[in-house]
Formats: sequence, structure tokens, C-alpha cells
Amino acid sequence: MNSYTNFASVYDRLMSADFDYEKWADYIENLFLEYHKDVTLAADLACGTGNITLPLSRRGYDMIGLDSSSDMLDLARKKAQKENLDILFLNQNMTRMDLYGTVDAFLCMIDGMNYVLNPASLFRMFQRMKRCFLEPDGMFIFDISTEYKLKEVIGDKTFIYSDNSLFYSWENRYLEKMRISDMELTFFEKQKSGSYRRFSERHLQRAHRPEELCRMLKKAGFSKVDCFAELSFHAPGKDEQRIVFAAR
Repeated sequence: MNSYTNFASVYDRLMSADFDYEKWADYIENLFLEYHKDVTLAADLACGTGNITLPLSRRGYDMIGLDSSSDMLDLARKKAQKENLDILFLNQNMTRMDLYGTVDAFLCMIDGMNYVLNPASLFRMFQRMKRCFLEPDGMFIFDISTEYKLKEVIGDKTFIYSDNSLFYSWENRYLEKMRISDMELTFFEKQKSGSYRRFSERHLQRAHRPEELCRMLKKAGFSKVDCFAELSFHAPGKDEQRIVFAAR
């Protein structure tokens, strides 16, 4: 569950169609400027294959990437090595992170927070981050897929994707009482031999509410939390599919 073990092989191919990672790197840098943060070292939580970590490293930031999937990190390391980027990748669950010192900023982009299903675990992570690993004037930037997206846009729907070398079905159901989106993905990936490799993964995401997250962050020690619509500095609307948080 949520392993990204087999999914790692197709992740970049699928995600690059929906996300402009350079634009996200621009936005993160603009947030640093907006809050007058002089960031040298940043930790990218749930970094996956490094699609946020690498662009920021190219721009001169010292980067640490954390992820619980060793397969995703293997791809991230290969991509970094190919570009001669010096990035420290750690195979850690972000709710139990253990860094070697403090950082100027934490990042967690593209749904990482939605995968933390237990609010108590999320609060402990915020608390540990603030008390142990974040510089006193540091900041934490992350986003979530909203309750509106998980309930209304994805909901109980099935999505199909197909090209010359990949077919997948994505079946969803929304468990309203728990605010959990339960996703079943089945892939058929074409191999060099012409045969297809079949694999399946199940992913669970929680619909965290912004007001709950803001309360948690402040209770954990962050004094100010702002929320923005995706890739903007505007307040999010009620039908927003992604919300960005800036805590410091």
C-alpha cells in the first residue's frame, strides 16, 4: 500500500503530463522572496524521483531529499548523478525523519501530506520538524489535494489511460466518514520483448481540511500560516483542487 515500488518505473512519465516542475520551482523561489527567507539548505519531503529536488538543486540550493520508497529514490539518485548534482537522498518516512542537523526550509509538494492518514502522526511530524530540524527563522512550504478534489473530482470515478507502451485503470472510491480516497491502480507496461508486465498498487489519501492543518501547525510552534490557491498568492476558493501552505 502506497509503496510506489512498481509505480516508480512509470511515475515520471505520467506525472510530467500534469505538472510543470520548473514552474513549481519558480513558485517556491517566489515564496522564499515573498517572505524574505534566505534559504541555503532545504529538505524535500516525500521527494519521489526528485522532480522538485533536482530543479532547486540546479538553481544553487543545497538539497536533501527524503522518501519512504527506495525504488523512487533509486531513480532520483540516477537522475541527479546524470546531471552531476550533489544531493543527499535519505530513505526515510517523513513522519519519522531524522536529519543530521537543521535546514532553512522544508518542502513537501504534490500530495505528500495527503498520504499521512493519521492526524496525530501529522501533528507529531510538524512538532518534531519545528523543534528539532528547522532553523528558528525557517519556513515550511507544502500543498494538499483538497477535500473538494478527492470527494467531487476524483470521487468514485474510474479513469483510463492508454498509449503505445502503457495502459492503466485508476479506480477510486471516497470514504466520506473517514475522508479517505481509496485508489486502486492496475498497470500493463510493455516490455522490450513485446509482452506486457501487469502490476497493481493501492494508494490512500486523506482529505485534510485547511483549518485543521493551520491549527496543528500553530500548536506545533509555527506562528504564522498562509494559504494560497495553486501557484498563486491569492486566497483559495471553495472549489480549489490544490492549496499551498506557507508556515513559519
